[in-house]
Amino acid sequence: MGGNLNTSASTSFKVAQKVKDYFLLMKFTLSFTVVFSCVICYLVAPNVQLHNTDTVIKVILLFIAGMLVTGSANAINQAVEKDTDALMKRTAKRPVADGRMSQQEAYGFAFMAGALGVGMMYFVFNIESALLSAFSLFLYAYIYTPLKKVNSIAVLVGAFPGALPCLIGWVAATGFLSPIAEFQVNGVAYSNFAGWALFGIQFLWQFPHFWAIAWVAHGDYAKAGFRLLPADKGPTKFTALQAVMYSVLMIPVGLLPYKFHISGQISLVILMICNLMMVGQCLRLYKEMDVKAARRVMFSSYIYLPVVLLALLFDKVAV
Repeated sequence: MGGNLNTSASTSFKVAQKVKDYFLLMKFTLSFTVVFSCVICYLVAPNVQLHNTDTVIKVILLFIAGMLVTGSANAINQAVEKDTDALMKRTAKRPVADGRMSQQEAYGFAFMAGALGVGMMYFVFNIESALLSAFSLFLYAYIYTPLKKVNSIAVLVGAFPGALPCLIGWVAATGFLSPIAEFQVNGVAYSNFAGWALFGIQFLWQFPHFWAIAWVAHGDYAKAGFRLLPADKGPTKFTALQAVMYSVLMIPVGLLPYKFHISGQISLVILMICNLMMVGQCLRLYKEMDVKAARRVMFSSYIYLPVVLLALLFDKVAV
């Protein structure tokens, strides 16, 4: 009797550990953040009715598909970076790096999750959003991931799949990919460039965000051979200046959702305040040049994105 209980408890523990490992393999928290931006940009699209049962179902399916695609990319990333993850304190306990999961298992999960996620985007939404999802997965897993050890241009390359979830959500709603396309909702004409503006906000945001992280974790990254800061010598004035430049560029791009009539004046004010906050923190980094200042940029960027996206959603212009 006792033996059966012990066996049952041991089996339950192994199952729980395996589930936990798959969550770690997917980088669940990071994936959730990425999919959050995709879902919000889907809801911001003028042709999506917020108070609608069909919308709730579509959002749930979009969330699942997004988690599968993003989780697939992250699984490939961990399989490829098994050895380098093992060198860094913050990643050494990941399942593949720690040896709890084989590379083959990680690749197998990535293939199934990626195929299912892209398939859902095609059958539930449209072929344009499915192709964008597949392209984003490929770009992150097979271009950005190996490029991190080659050249700091990897940050620029990685910013594309990092921002594509915004465009994927928009395209899933509208069915239009071209920035020059137009569509009508209840007789009102909209430019599809609005979706690209959402992409632009998240695209530019990633540079001060990621460079701040790379600044704080420079020792770990250097140990693993990652080249992620703009200057080869590590954290320098040039890196801080680059962060300032990209944060300044976020200001005019932040005007575009209002210009294209997808959000109102309240969100415009919130975006401008958030953008000025980011510029201020990046200027402070340029002045102080230390990890403490970089950490302030990092945490400010964590606050920036959800506040901006939720502001756009709650101040969505009613059609």
